[in-house]
Amino acid sequence: MSYLIGERMTGGYGGADILKGCTISVDRGEIAVVVGPNGAGKSTAMKAMLGLLKPREGKVLLEGEDITRLSPQQRVQRGMAFVPQTNNVFVTLTVEENLEMGAYLRRDDISGTMERVFELFPVLKDRRRQAAGELSGGQRQQVAVGRALMTLPSVLMLDEPTAGVSPIVMDELFERILEVKRTGIAVLVVEQNARQALSIADHGFVLVTGENRFTDTGEALLANAEVRRSFLGG
Repeated sequence: MSYLIGERMTGGYGGADILKGCTISVDRGEIAVVVGPNGAGKSTAMKAMLGLLKPREGKVLLEGEDITRLSPQQRVQRGMAFVPQTNNVFVTLTVEENLEMGAYLRRDDISGTMERVFELFPVLKDRRRQAAGELSGGQRQQVAVGRALMTLPSVLMLDEPTAGVSPIVMDELFERILEVKRTGIAVLVVEQNARQALSIADHGFVLVTGENRFTDTGEALLANAEVRRSFLGG
């Protein structure tokens, strides 16, 4: 069984269901990527797994335990960390203060974790005293991911981490995500840049209108002619 699984999730925000029985999962030390057209329910599925949306049907399991009824805060305490697409840094705080905010639940020494974040994102160490609002979009994303890592998560959930960044920055962010995976964390990514995301994915889920259209390894999905034609631009 996967470490985190959202199983047969159905639900939405009050009107028609956005999710229609979709299943998303990720294991520790793996990257799972959720791709699909706009409106497919990608971000909604991730929010349902975090508890920001309560599915009408289905359940969420973490390490085999049913956490469907737990609040988002309780899920964070269980090791889940989430980086939203926008408004994901405190712009008036310094880089270092943002990272410290990520460790607000901890009562132990956080200095070692902060140093590991700086090793992962060296530019943040150089700018640790600078306000996050003064950074580039790509650097802000690094701050947001670094702050999530300060919680020492077992699951890292990223919603459109490369939105609005240059191709060079996108490649760098994906490299850092690969490094996070190598530490044994389960990494779940919702991403519009499907081809690039699937290239680093152990597993991929293609959603269409809230349903699983294709589920396979990232490599197999990239090689699938129908996936390429319909979702990757040929």
